[in-house]
Amino acid sequence: MEELTQELVNETGKFRSVSWCTDDLRVSHNISQYQGSERIPISRRDDVVRLHFGLKGDYQFTHQQLNKRFDLVGSHQNMMYSEGFDIILENKTPQVETFGIQFSKASFISFAQNADNQLEDFCEAVISGKSIMLSKNWGSINPAIENVIRQVIHCPYSGGMKQIFILSKCLELLVLSAESSLKNAGKRAYVLTRQDKEKIIAVRDLINGRLESPPTLSEIGKLVGMNEFKLKHGFKEMFQTTIFGYLTDQRLNTAFQYLRDTQKTAAEVAFELGYATPQHFNNAFKKRFGVTPNLVRNNP
Repeated sequence: MEELTQELVNETGKFRSVSWCTDDLRVSHNISQYQGSERIPISRRDDVVRLHFGLKGDYQFTHQQLNKRFDLVGSHQNMMYSEGFDIILENKTPQVETFGIQFSKASFISFAQNADNQLEDFCEAVISGKSIMLSKNWGSINPAIENVIRQVIHCPYSGGMKQIFILSKCLELLVLSAESSLKNAGKRAYVLTRQDKEKIIAVRDLINGRLESPPTLSEIGKLVGMNEFKLKHGFKEMFQTTIFGYLTDQRLNTAFQYLRDTQKTAAEVAFELGYATPQHFNNAFKKRFGVTPNLVRNNP
């Protein structure tokens, strides 16, 4: 698997892209820092199915083949196909971070053609060359999706193991993206405005920055200016889990990564992530992963 890092600095800003490529797969992580508002044309001629994940930042883009304009707030995802890809991207925030997966048309069909009804219908459109999106509404990036993307970005393997690992994670993201779209279909919306969505995303970022000493629900509400009812229901709508559930997932996923990729002991990880006692951490970890922290520490 070829890994390519590209960095560019010009009058419009700073751009960094890391890509992992095979003949049938391209995975990319992109961070853009803009000096101001820009209109950037992007054209591709490759015949691929794209999974797009907007991790941070607000932007809009016009997609020529789909004949649609999308106005997107950070933390969104969808799947799309078109013969050719011509868009005009317009950033609304100084930083935009995205993650993308491109399956070749043939490989995507081989993986998804006999899946559930939603993916089967999508595959039929792809086979016929029809421009299509998996869901008319962009889904959010739930904790499961967020965790898998983080695993790809921080992949601990190299060589052939890295290729197997990244392919397995891309297939996992394909399943999670389709599952998220299906779960969101027809659900009542509590978060109605763009401003509400930006506040909910700010809550997620606040939690991620304070895993060791998380704020209370009332503190969060005051910080972002949102009542607790809308906060709780809005968060669950966007991320498909409660605020407490998200915090628990992020703590444990971070703990697993520390135990696997660093020399920190289980007790050190427990302390760093704010657990009251190592035993409390041990119990929560075993319930989540089915093994003790020390087993992961001793068998990375």
